[in-house]
Amino acid sequence: MAFHEVRFPDNIARGARGGPRRRTQIVTLASGFEERNGSWARSRREYDVSYGIRRADDLQAVVAFFEARNGRLHGFRFRDWSDYRSGQPSRAPYPTDQRLGVGDGVETRFRLRKRYGDAAAAYERIITRPVDGSVRVALGEAEQTADWSVDPATGIVTFDTAPGVGVEVRAGFEFDVPVRFDADALAVTLDIERLGSIDSITLVELREALPELS
Repeated sequence: MAFHEVRFPDNIARGARGGPRRRTQIVTLASGFEERNGSWARSRREYDVSYGIRRADDLQAVVAFFEARNGRLHGFRFRDWSDYRSGQPSRAPYPTDQRLGVGDGVETRFRLRKRYGDAAAAYERIITRPVDGSVRVALGEAEQTADWSVDPATGIVTFDTAPGVGVEVRAGFEFDVPVRFDADALAVTLDIERLGSIDSITLVELREALPELS
């Protein structure tokens, strides 16, 4: 298996339906009270992209993309149009959108991440597939235009010189979701001549091992 650094067609992805999924085990006691346990520390996104197929050309594009990925075998990028920016979806990323960490004078590498929720209950999502050319970085409130790089296949930002002690490292970016097809077959329905449909095409987010920073 491999990961193909290509993106699922954006025009079809715009019509997708889906989002984050959690797995919670719930046991109802005899008293009616519940015991709940979260099995996953991180959410996993799922999408049905069949809703984005509107023309015969779209159908052909999905079939071709599916064949090139060998069904479920190879992963690829997917743009979730409801959540693909570090800040508000209505504006371009700012270099101070998300806090990546605090400098200690030694560490030069920081993961891209996006924070959801509020101070009472926040969830930090690790971003592994930033969009090339979209990442902006700041130390404190000052944007850094040089002396750093980002790996588009891991989302790790590397500074030439370690940020100083107590300096906040921040970043803004666009990102894709690493996914794969959830089936090895596409059930295409030929409705009329030169037009067809697929009842369901599910994509699931890939759980990837995170590389060590040090």
